[in-house]
Amino acid sequence: MLETVKALTSEYDMLPQGERVLCALSGGADSMCLLHLLTQLGREEGFHVYAAHYNHHLRGEESERDAAFVAQWCEQHHIPCTIGEGDVAGQAAQLGQGVEETARHMRYAFLEDTARRLGCSRIATAHNADDNLETLLLHLTRGAGLHGLAGIPPRRGAIVRPLLTTSREEIGAYLERHGIAHVEDSTNTDEGYARNKLRSQVVPVLRQLNPRVIERSAETMAYLRADNDFLNAQAAMACSHARWAEDDLVIEARYIADLPAAIAPRAVRRLMELTGDGNTDCSAAHLKAVAELARGEDPSAVVFLPNGRLAQRVYQELLITTQQAPAALETTPLVLEGDTAPAGTEWRCSCRTVICPLPEERREGACYLNPEQTEGVPVLRQRQTGDELALPGRDTKTLKKLMIEHKIPRRDRERIPVLADEGGVLAVAGFGPHRARMASPGQPAWEVVFWKER
Repeated sequence: MLETVKALTSEYDMLPQGERVLCALSGGADSMCLLHLLTQLGREEGFHVYAAHYNHHLRGEESERDAAFVAQWCEQHHIPCTIGEGDVAGQAAQLGQGVEETARHMRYAFLEDTARRLGCSRIATAHNADDNLETLLLHLTRGAGLHGLAGIPPRRGAIVRPLLTTSREEIGAYLERHGIAHVEDSTNTDEGYARNKLRSQVVPVLRQLNPRVIERSAETMAYLRADNDFLNAQAAMACSHARWAEDDLVIEARYIADLPAAIAPRAVRRLMELTGDGNTDCSAAHLKAVAELARGEDPSAVVFLPNGRLAQRVYQELLITTQQAPAALETTPLVLEGDTAPAGTEWRCSCRTVICPLPEERREGACYLNPEQTEGVPVLRQRQTGDELALPGRDTKTLKKLMIEHKIPRRDRERIPVLADEGGVLAVAGFGPHRARMASPGQPAWEVVFWKER
């Protein structure tokens, strides 16, 4: 088992030496195995492990029991543990969403926020090989393309899954061998959930047909994932011909129309990602409709898409745009010790007082500003006419020119927070600090980090 985990984590660069790894810890068998395994590997390979538990408040006293268990276990084993909580049921009702979907969104938002606060470059979750087979079966029963049949990816950005090739049976044996306690989630036996019904009724039959069905399905998904990655790469090449024209993403329709049927919908999804910050929410029907729009002869046809977007044919070009302008960013005073979340933008900002470190010791993406160089109360605001930014080692340019050079659509330019005071620009989200406002190593400084909410 250990060698299997090491091979997977090495292949996908999951556990970089010298970095911090946040372990998502429910208290169940899988996550307790993962935490124990990570602490062992961390000592061997030189990375640091932190834990985080999210209380969904969905199972009454059982939820409280789980939170108390992980807190006590981590304290006994000297593992830093962050406990978060949220009213998932209330949030789901307010948004009109399913409880499982809302729980997942809130949990991952908590994990990403905790990782950012602790400086963790990876978030490890305890998905295992059995989970992957169940996911494949769920996608198969609901209908899915190659992307869905490829199962759970071993890594997606900072999210890593070291146990994805490890079976639930191996995890149980590991816990018993090392004497590791865990808690049981009573909902795991509730066959009102489709996954639990597959686990208790379908997977045992598959095991009778082939005792190694877990391993064989993992191999199959790996093959499908490789094919899927190749097709996505072909689609991305076609989308490289797209360009921004003010508020619209524009591509000659022929670049989509001439693609094979296996690639055209993927190219459309890629265009959606470029206009929607990676979130498409597009069904196969939406993707097919846009591909047909590119192949059609109507010079002014339109396809309406989720999240207020639309695709429009304008003679020989295909435009992806928004149906209405987004809300403007509201000017908001900077919270000097904590987070600032201005309305009208997905950008967020954290600030804390530190001693400015040497360049090689600084957090990636952080701006280190000199408080003594500020005039008045710093605020996060939208750009203003005449705003200038002199990035370290570069010439001074207006923000308008910088944003045009970086091909930022006009509709997004007013939503990028500018940190400024009465004397002008201090830093700009996604760009960096003004060099005249930076602190020197050893000086008191404001460590400012910008990030986008999920």
